[in-house]
This record gives sequence, C-alpha cells and structure tokens, in this order.
Amino acid sequence: MSVKMTGEKKLIAEIEKRIGKMKVQELSDKALKKGAEVFIRELKSQFESFKDTGATIDEMTISEPMWVNGSRTIKIHWKGLKDRYRIIHLNEFGTVKNPNPKGKGAVARAMRNAEKEYRDTIKRVIREGI
Repeated sequence: MSVKMTGEKKLIAEIEKRIGKMKVQELSDKALKKGAEVFIRELKSQFESFKDTGATIDEMTISEPMWVNGSRTIKIHWKGLKDRYRIIHLNEFGTVKNPNPKGKGAVARAMRNAEKEYRDTIKRVIREGI
C-alpha cells in the first residue's frame, strides 16, 4: 500500500510564514524528541524479554535532533561503558554460529509496534504547538 502526498511544501511554507522558521524547527525538534521517547519505551519492552544484565537496555540513547539529507532526524543508538553497540547487530540479525538468537528482530518488532503511537505523538505535539 502506498500513499502519495502533494502540497506538503506549500503547507510547510505557509506554516513557516505564519509562525517563523525557527519556531517550526523548535516544534519539529520537540515532536521528534517525544516520538523518540515513544519508540525507546517500546524498544526497551522488546529487549526486556531476553535481557541478561540489562546493559543493552541501560545504554540506549537518544541523540539530539540533527540535519540528515535535508530533514530533521533523531538517532537511537547504544552508548555506554559496556560498549553494547558492538553486539546489537549480531543480536538483531544473528550470526553463522547462532542464526536465531533470543532477541532476533527485536528492533524491527519495536519499530512496527510503535509506528502508530509514534505518528500520533508527532501529530499531537505539532497540533499543540501551532
């Protein structure tokens, strides 16, 4: 299923004209942060089912909003003393020796499960800000 949207550039230009570019970026950043919190909450619940020490859950980090390829983005990554970022991809996709680890697909499941609430949160924050 695909959706084609038209007129979004006009809509954004009109909003920027009414409330200003900086206000639009502040609003966008606030919405992204709230949406990232929703996703992190779901991601942590997915990782709870197979946690050992809990280091992977503790090291989940939300970046500050940044420009990536012309759009505002927030990245979710792992940062901490135990360097869990090194093994996340092994857990997500498996290895030759262990093709089906307990947490296989946890990030993909979290993305799928949090999608509707994420979008609703973004819409709500933007509505409240305008």
